[in-house]
Amino acid sequence: MPHAHTVFDRVFKPNIALCNAMLKGYAQNDAYKQVMHLFSQMKSRDIVPNCFTLPIVLKSCLVGNAWREGEEVHCDVIKGGFGANPFVGTTLIELYSGERSIEAAYKVFGEMGERNVVAWTVMINGCILCQNIVSARRLFELAPNRDIVLWNIMVSGYIEMGEMVEARKLFDHMPNKDVMSWNTILNGYATNGDFEVCERLFEEMPKRNVFSWNVLIGGYGRNGRFFDVLGAFKRMLIDGDVCPNDATLVTVLSACARLGALDLGKWVHVYAENNGYEDDVYVGNALIDMYSKCGTIENAADVFNRMGRKDLITWNTIIGGLAMHGRGADALSLFHQMNNARVQPDGITFIGILCACTHMGLVKNGMAYFQSMVDDYSIEPQIEHYGCMVDLLARAGLLAEAMDMVKRMPMEADAVIWAALLGACRVYKNVEFAELALQNLIKLEPKNPANFVMLSNIYGDLGKWKDVARLKVAMRDTGFKKLPGCSLIEVKDGVVEFYSLDERHPETKKIYETLKGLTELLTSGGYKPTVAAEDKPKVGISSSL
Repeated sequence: MPHAHTVFDRVFKPNIALCNAMLKGYAQNDAYKQVMHLFSQMKSRDIVPNCFTLPIVLKSCLVGNAWREGEEVHCDVIKGGFGANPFVGTTLIELYSGERSIEAAYKVFGEMGERNVVAWTVMINGCILCQNIVSARRLFELAPNRDIVLWNIMVSGYIEMGEMVEARKLFDHMPNKDVMSWNTILNGYATNGDFEVCERLFEEMPKRNVFSWNVLIGGYGRNGRFFDVLGAFKRMLIDGDVCPNDATLVTVLSACARLGALDLGKWVHVYAENNGYEDDVYVGNALIDMYSKCGTIENAADVFNRMGRKDLITWNTIIGGLAMHGRGADALSLFHQMNNARVQPDGITFIGILCACTHMGLVKNGMAYFQSMVDDYSIEPQIEHYGCMVDLLARAGLLAEAMDMVKRMPMEADAVIWAALLGACRVYKNVEFAELALQNLIKLEPKNPANFVMLSNIYGDLGKWKDVARLKVAMRDTGFKKLPGCSLIEVKDGVVEFYSLDERHPETKKIYETLKGLTELLTSGGYKPTVAAEDKPKVGISSSL
């Protein structure tokens, strides 16, 4: 565009066709201010706009939220006699709908001499944007011609309003449904919380595309069903009719991160590189997150270094990953590189930075970064930032300062903050603060017996057995048991989940026999396990993918 702009400026008397070409170029490059500036110049030079000029300018007003300028262009439409033009009229309806001036949009619609199916569709969509589903349905019934796009928009309107019953009724009456129609109702059930119906509908679909699969896989991810994410992805690959896209890969990598499925994550990495996604910033960010959470921070750093384009999420993910792995110095170094690259940090960036300071015990640095967040970047600290600061102070043994930070917080401390304090109290054997922390945890999490266990361990470390017994009675009286520990490992291209004393795995007997043999070997070699007072050495297996 700069070269085109230079050439255009050299034309002594540009005609309307040349001006339209420049306007279109600016609009395609998201240079909406330049569109308005050139249109203003055209009027000052008496270059009369035509029916191709005005829609481009009106679209720019819509995208740039330039409502006042849009109304001025509407005056030009009236003066130029373009009010009856369906292309111009349709764009005006879009403008007023975007401005949420549905009355003005309807007035334009009413004044249009020729209303094609596009005009009806835009008007109905405008009513939906303004959350007037009743008017949208009334116009839908009056529309002389209803194509598949109009049907899909009306169904989407009901979905956006959460009216799935009406959406399904309309969908069932829809003639000539295409794959987008099925995707619309499928996504409606997924986003409105009825995922069982979404699964059934997916199986009924006569044809699926990548968006159909993404609705199913994304729905599993949003519902925490990460095993099903991997299962659906494998099924998608086996079917072979549809290839995954970047959105699919991001969801699958996120599931791998949550399950610790490193081998599958590596396979997805290779697949992404072989299918043209090596420069995709979203896939790159997901890879960094997956490698960080699966314990291979070097691979995460390698992905980061190879990425040509990095956004704020890229920097946040690698900084947070390094901090999580105890690589605080590297995290802080990257933060300085981020500043040098003129990338503006946000609140999530500083969570990673404060965590890095926590792992390194850099109390003064952490306090300085916390203050810098406010003074230099105008970021208001949230509860997560205060939680990081409390954890930083508590881990450093500054329990009084940590408690003072809790008192000075502008919001109530949550269970995470009190649990961090309770954990530090065990390390530094501070019964007074531990009891205070437990009191607050009981208020916030009355059904979580793990908090009693932590304080019980503190009493046990100090030899206060009567207090240990008292807490065990209190924990029993809650009626809840501490959740068993759980681990995940990859076996033969699947993920196996291990629970304590769980015997649901089909090969439980064989596993326990092997475990018994390993235990005997270790014992014969002089190994003696170290187990906490309230724990027992117990292992179990639950299920696998």
